[in-house]
Parts: sequence; C-alpha cells; structure tokens
Amino acid sequence: MAAPRHGRRASMTYLVPTDMATSFTPGEVSDFRANFSQFDKNGDGTIDVAELAHVLSQLGETVGRDKINSMIAEVDMDGSHTVDFGEFCHVMKNIRDGNHEAAFHAVAQKAAKVFHLQGAGGAQHSFSEEEKIAFTEHVNKCLGDDPVMGPRLPLDPNSMDLFAGCGDGLLLCKLINMAVPDTVDERALNKRDNMNVYQKTENNNLAINAAKAIGCKVVNVGPSDLIEGRPILILGLIWQIIKIQLLSQISLTMHPELVRLLNDGETLEDLMKLPPEQVLLRWFNFHLAAAGHPSRVTNFGADIKDAEAYSVLLHQLNPNVCDYAAEPVVAARAAHVLENAEKLGVPHFIKATDITSGNKKLNLGFVAQLFNTCPGLTITEEELGEYDFAGLELDDAGDTREERVFRMWINSLGDDTIYVNNLFSDVSDGVVILKVMDKVQPGIVNWRKVNMAPRNKFKKVENCNYCVVLGKKLNFSLVGIGGVDIVNQNKMLILAIIWQLMRRHTLNILTKLGGGHAVEEPAVVNWANGKVQASGKSSSIRNFHDHSLSSGRYLIELCGGVEPRAVNWEYVSEGASEEDALNNGKYAISIARRIGACVFLTPEDIYEVKPKMIMMFVASLWITAIKLAQ
Repeated sequence: MAAPRHGRRASMTYLVPTDMATSFTPGEVSDFRANFSQFDKNGDGTIDVAELAHVLSQLGETVGRDKINSMIAEVDMDGSHTVDFGEFCHVMKNIRDGNHEAAFHAVAQKAAKVFHLQGAGGAQHSFSEEEKIAFTEHVNKCLGDDPVMGPRLPLDPNSMDLFAGCGDGLLLCKLINMAVPDTVDERALNKRDNMNVYQKTENNNLAINAAKAIGCKVVNVGPSDLIEGRPILILGLIWQIIKIQLLSQISLTMHPELVRLLNDGETLEDLMKLPPEQVLLRWFNFHLAAAGHPSRVTNFGADIKDAEAYSVLLHQLNPNVCDYAAEPVVAARAAHVLENAEKLGVPHFIKATDITSGNKKLNLGFVAQLFNTCPGLTITEEELGEYDFAGLELDDAGDTREERVFRMWINSLGDDTIYVNNLFSDVSDGVVILKVMDKVQPGIVNWRKVNMAPRNKFKKVENCNYCVVLGKKLNFSLVGIGGVDIVNQNKMLILAIIWQLMRRHTLNILTKLGGGHAVEEPAVVNWANGKVQASGKSSSIRNFHDHSLSSGRYLIELCGGVEPRAVNWEYVSEGASEEDALNNGKYAISIARRIGACVFLTPEDIYEVKPKMIMMFVASLWITAIKLAQ
C-alpha cells in the first residue's frame, strides 16, 4: 500500500488504493492530495512523527512525542510507523462516513478546514481565514495610535491587507515591541514610504531576528518570504508574537496573587515551572470551582466550544456586570459571552463562531485577555507574607538574563518537538539536552540509548549521565558534573553545559563556512579587530573581557565594518555615561539583527561586559559577514 518514495512532491506520488478507486470523486482526490502535502513536508509519500509534530505545531497543538506515535499507530495499517497516502485516504473516508474516533482523524479534519491559496507553480499555501481576520483586527487595535503605523491602518480584515502590510517589516517590528517593549531599537528601522527591496530586507531581517530573541520559533523564513507576503508563514509568525504579548503578564512577578492557584503540597517553584497556558487553565478552573460549577476545562478547544464554561467564568469574575448566558442555541450563547466580555472592557479579537468551532489559538488568546483585564484573584498582604518569594530569585551563578538567552537560543534551533519554558526544569530529564546535542553535532546521539519519556528518576539519571558522556566526547569542561546534577536542576552546572553547547554550535557554523578550518575565540577577536580597522576605525580589543566594550561603540563600529550602510552615526555617542552606553548597546543589537545576525544578548550584557554574550554576538556577526560575502 505504501506510496513510492520520491524525493519531490508530485500528484503521481500519492496513489489512491485500488480498493478505494471508486470511493472518491476526482475533485475529492485532488483535495486529499493537497491536504496530504501539508503533512508530507519532505515529499517522500509518507507522514512521519516529525512531520505530524510540525503540522500539530502549526495548528496550535502542543503534543508529546509518545502521543504523536500513538496517533500514527491508530491509523498505520501496514506497521511502517508512518502514514502513507493510502492510509490517509482511509482516514478521510472515515471522516466522511462519520467514523472518526482516532486522534489522527481530528488532526486531518482540522488541517482540511484551513484556507487554501494557489501559489506560483501550483504550490499550496494554507491558512485559517478566521485567524487572518482575528489577527488583522488585533493589529488594528494595538497599532492604530502608533505615529508610523497609524496612517497605514486600519487594514481590511476581509482582504489580504495583512500580508501585504507585513512586506516592509515595520508592522512586525512594531508588533514585537508591543509584545516585549524595546526589543527593536526604532532608530535602526527604515520608515520611509515606498522602500526599496534592500530597505525592506533590512527591516525584515531585524523582525525575524528580534522575533527569535523573544522566543518565537522562526524556521525556514527569510526576508523574501515576508516581502512576498506568504500567508501561512506570516500568520504563524504573527500568532507567536501575539501569544507572547498576551501571555507575558501571566507570572508570579506580575501577579503574586496567582499563589491562590497552588494545589496541596505544591511550592511556588512548582507554579513557576508551569507554562502560561497551564496557569490559565488552572485560573479558569479555579473560578469554575468557586462558582460551584461541576465541570472543568482541560484545553482551549472542545471543552469550551459550547460557551457554558465561559458564561460561568465571566459571571464569577463580575456578577454585577455579566449575567449568565442561558440561551439554548450555542451560537447565541457564545455571542452573549462576547457581549459580557465587552462590558468588562476586554479588548478581544475572537468571534462567536471561533468559540463554537473550538479554535484553540483564538480561545487561548481570549482567555489570556480575560485574565489580563480581570484576573479576579484577591489576596491580603498577610497571606502573601506566608510565601518565600525572595527564595525564588536565581543566585549569581544562575543569572536570569543568561537563562533567558539560553532558553531563546534552544527554541530558535528549529526542532518542533522542543519548546523550553523553564530552562532548569525542562532539561532535567536529559531529553532536551540530547536533542540539542544532536543539533550541534549531528549523529552524536544513539537514540536507542535514550529514554524518550522517562517516568522515574532512575531513567532520568540514565539520560543525564549519557548527556555528560557525550559532553566529554565533545571536549566540554564538565569536571564534577554528573547526571544527577541535571536531574536535581543544579542551575550553575546546567548553565555551564548549555553555554558550551551554544558556543560549540556557533563555532561549528564558523568552521563550516570557513572551509573546514577550526575556529576558536582568539580567531574571533582577531577577525573583529581586523574588520573594524579595515573600515577606517582605530578601535581594538584584547579579548571579550576588555572594559572598553562597555560603551557599546566598538560593537557598532564592527557592525559598520560588516555593512557600512547599516549605521547612522548621528545616533552613536562615545558611551561615556551609563545611559549613553546602554543606548549604544541597544542600537548595536538592532543593527546586528538588521544586517542578518541572530543575537540574543541585552544592552545590559554589553554595558556589564559579559564575555560569553559578547563573544556570541561577535561570532554571529562573523557568520553573517561570510554569508553576505558569498
């Protein structure tokens, strides 16, 4: 039954089984092939675990590897551990016939509902029409008062304005700054009307690299994709930015009253480890329980599509303003819920049909907006005093900025099965570290030795001991580090391992681009000094501890050496004061990203001369310089 495995995607690759040849019309078969191609990313005629994980990610689903294997096994008729086109046809027939209990059926059905746009050469680009409308309305609300974007808005939600509006990079950069303020230094943006391709490319480079720096997973997306207005890529990026914006306030730092959500026996640290989505579900259920409602929600789709839970939640948040939505028809009930939300001042972009269809992205966004507007949690100062918030702060070895940089770097590596929310807890079973090691040094991990879903401490220690073995094979400095230290979330030791992985990954890229000649830190320093001096500047550094780096000016000069057009020297000072130095550092980071460098440090890292972060900044610029020269 398996389809032929060709290296390219073509309709002849996807053959309908003989026993089903009369079951479908030619039009249906054509649609099935288009839908299947959305899964079959490498065009080999099958859907494997990685490809299903990728589609699930695009559909807003977070699913573990074991569950994905189980989903494939449910419909894998020939025991190949993949789904071929014949098996996919059986899935679609079952859906049509109303027999679709398997989890894979639900994924296929949802993917089939996305909007299909015929592109150049017959390529299929797919996106959700309702998400396009929702995100367009969100952009209009958020950026309508912006002095640069305001005159360009509003965009028409029912048109393709959103995709055309992203072409010059300004919209995305502005949206990123709404999500994480000051990520993009607007002095580095081209803002004129009717930009040329070079200026649009610079802005989109800045948008892509800034998005990575705030935690977006941006894989196989380049400036030309954004300039061309490719819908699925733009919507995927915009959703990630909006999600970060909406979830950024859901933390104990911003809302210490979240301690009310602790379960018996849990600590503050346990709550901090939860992803914001899980915190929102707890918050939702906390209010349902307080209202005496018997049901609980476990997801942002099926559990809330009847709008009943929303009705109870809103009434619990403000019973004086929000009455119960008691309409017998679900569509009317959902519309009533949104009317109540508007009474609370919630700036939502969801439609009643998005609730009733169970759109997980838009419902997640709506619940986050409800929380951000009206959390409905109260706690006294005396009650807060019972919790040790000071004990949550990382020690000096576990600098919070360094943890964040490493977390963002891991998330930028392009593995759909990895997303790190809390570095120390998320790597403690060894699986993420092993996946990163395999990215840094492909083939180094023997996956038969790995416990992919370790359920006890013994299995986790086995994985983490294997991490240490491979780290030594990579010549990492791991003196005194054992697998149990990773399992026990020793912050200093975990940071040391991840730093060495990040460093090795960057130097490996330099070695590859440089024709195979090994590169180490002294060579990076020498390259930087040579580049600065070749541009007509006299500055130099001895190493990445050099105090002169604190002013930020040397790094701006280095950016100018890589791309002279990138720097507007009117914005550059000597960096004599702390304020001027931080402004220089902020400008240097955005210039580097605009050139095309993927950098993760902060202006404070430059001002405080953090050698690790500055070394990675310079090495990333060298990588960019080589690519520009090629």
